[in-house]
Amino acid sequence: MSLLRGKSGAITMGLIGYLFFVELVSGIIQGYYIPLIPDLVEHLGIRDADFNWFEAAQLLLSAIVVPILAKLGDMHGHKRILLVSTVLTAGATWWLAFTGDFTSFLIAWALQGFYVVWLPLEVALIFDRGRATGSGASQTRRAAGLLVVALEAGAIMGALGGGRIFKVFDENVQQTLMIPAIAVTIAFFVILFGVPESKPLPGRSLDFWGFVILTIGLLLITSGLTFLRINGPGALWVYLLMLAGVATFIPWGRYELRQKDPAIDLRMLRDPSMWPIQLTAGLVGISLLGAQAPLATFAGTDPINGYGLGMESDEISYIIGAYLVSMIVGALLFPVLSKRKSPRVALIVATFFVATGYLMFLPFHDTVLSVFLNMSVAGLGSGALVGALPAAAAAAAPRGQTGIATALTNTTKTLGGSFASAVFAIVLVAGAASAVTETASSLLGYLTVFTICGVGALVAAVLLFLVPKLAFADVVDDIDELVPAIETDDKV
Repeated sequence: MSLLRGKSGAITMGLIGYLFFVELVSGIIQGYYIPLIPDLVEHLGIRDADFNWFEAAQLLLSAIVVPILAKLGDMHGHKRILLVSTVLTAGATWWLAFTGDFTSFLIAWALQGFYVVWLPLEVALIFDRGRATGSGASQTRRAAGLLVVALEAGAIMGALGGGRIFKVFDENVQQTLMIPAIAVTIAFFVILFGVPESKPLPGRSLDFWGFVILTIGLLLITSGLTFLRINGPGALWVYLLMLAGVATFIPWGRYELRQKDPAIDLRMLRDPSMWPIQLTAGLVGISLLGAQAPLATFAGTDPINGYGLGMESDEISYIIGAYLVSMIVGALLFPVLSKRKSPRVALIVATFFVATGYLMFLPFHDTVLSVFLNMSVAGLGSGALVGALPAAAAAAAPRGQTGIATALTNTTKTLGGSFASAVFAIVLVAGAASAVTETASSLLGYLTVFTICGVGALVAAVLLFLVPKLAFADVVDDIDELVPAIETDDKV
């Protein structure tokens, strides 16, 4: 048995090597454009505020397409859909390099968001490969940690390289934007030739109308949150939009419970090992996706307002870099703690780190060192959770549902981040009247943001206490599958 486990481990590490590169590219995409934003605004002839539409469009797309693609991965093979999403991402990234008007750039930027499904599909693929050996859960946790390392390392490389490459190309926008397009294209061939296919269950069907109704609901909610951030709390029609989105889930839920192969298995979500994970993803998404802009503006605020660090953009990048590095450390430590204690305990510890990091802002926010420490503590927990949540969802899911289960952690995280972005924008704008400088908010506004992030993580920790103690442990699904699974691995 140890020999078989050794073979399985070797094959899995070979697989992780290819997926490591794919996530490295994913990180590069996420970090590369950030230092180029002022130049892209000038290139497109738009205002700084218009760039928010690009982020909003990509979030809308990812919230809608990720569950659908993940379900197709469960049906037809995760590698196949990973290739499809990579082709779409590559096409959109090349389009970005060769377009110069706002509308085309907006569409291409939104379509580039197909990369968001990469990590859920990779986690599902890894878990599927290890399921028959009885070590799928632990292997997936270790692999997910390494993939997060690649993701964050790629983000650092992208953030540091984007501006420098722009200078090397004599500030030629087209040539600069071709670099990430080349990287995504290479990633396609890495997946094509290096990644083995998973083993989907036969006889599956796509619940078309289930996904249509789900898409309508998600579109109404996420667009409502986007317009709330843009139009402010006074626009009553925005609340009606979101309310209509929430109401859509009532007939959708009834419809899904009648389906033999539903778009999303609601009975699976009722499992005590699953629903706390999905809610945790949404609550942690508040800080993971919603708090980054407030943190940057807080660090850059002139201390004349009675708070802030007065840091320049290049100095702020050091704090962001420290946060990303701490996320890498957290991702590496999570499987170690899971092995020594349990995955459930490790998840609880990670959420407490996120809560502690943000709540530390309440008393300690006056110096660069205190902000640095706060972000490092929060980063440890965030880095662990980015990979651990989809891995836990995969372990809690029944066979044939791993892709959709891991993808839902991304969808709920996106919804949490969209909600937080809208609320934080309103909170900070409301506090701007009491600030000294024209563009600043109030200290109370920022402390409210940090409190929401911290309390959200605390609620997540409480929910995780409800997870069964032995959840996410290694289990052999079917001993008859062991030999075929190893034979397939040996051919990789």
